[in-house]
Amino acid sequence: MDYFKRLVCLANSRKHHGRYIAGKEVLKAGYGPWIRPVGAHPSAELSEEECRYETGQDPRILDIIDVPIIAGAPLLHQTENYIIDGEYYWIKRGELPWGELRRLVDEPDTLWSNGDSTHYGLNDRVKLETAGKTTGSLLLIQPATLSIHVHTEGTGSGNPRRAVRASFMHRGVNYRLIVTDPVAERTFLGKSDGQYSLDEAYLCVSLEEAQTDDYCHKLVATVIMKELVSG
Repeated sequence: MDYFKRLVCLANSRKHHGRYIAGKEVLKAGYGPWIRPVGAHPSAELSEEECRYETGQDPRILDIIDVPIIAGAPLLHQTENYIIDGEYYWIKRGELPWGELRRLVDEPDTLWSNGDSTHYGLNDRVKLETAGKTTGSLLLIQPATLSIHVHTEGTGSGNPRRAVRASFMHRGVNYRLIVTDPVAERTFLGKSDGQYSLDEAYLCVSLEEAQTDDYCHKLVATVIMKELVSG
């Protein structure tokens, strides 16, 4: 291990067969840039064992964590990547108070570039060549309006599955992105299909790696609601 990075956890999501965790660096003078800890293997996701505390507990949203780091590993638009040292436990140092979260919100004019959409999404993907010109892949926003949609997707492919999407407005633009936050997924998949409006909530939005269609997809890595964080 070379050093630790201290961060406040703002994303704890599923990725392939592992975990996806990210947050903003905690500095003496406040909060710094985004950090995405990644595993030292081609698919980069974290295994359950690589990101747990010595107590066996998993990181939670708003935890303040010391993460053992080997080196920075920026990859195209994902400039926030750092390879972890999987031989060491992560250390919880505290919890960010709910009222402090507003200080960490980003204020981008747009969520990367818009105009490309999947069948069920809206402004939810970016061409790889366009993504390669950006300088970051993580944002924390507080949308002007936000609702969660639960419905069945993939009926035309013969493999229909219920899905959770976040529909929201940011800076006058509408978005509809898939949600990969397991806590939010369990919460809303436990409800009937429909649309659920949310009041005070934040979204950690991520621009993922390129898929086989040469697009990088936008997703909601975490829906941050007080009742989900404290529950």
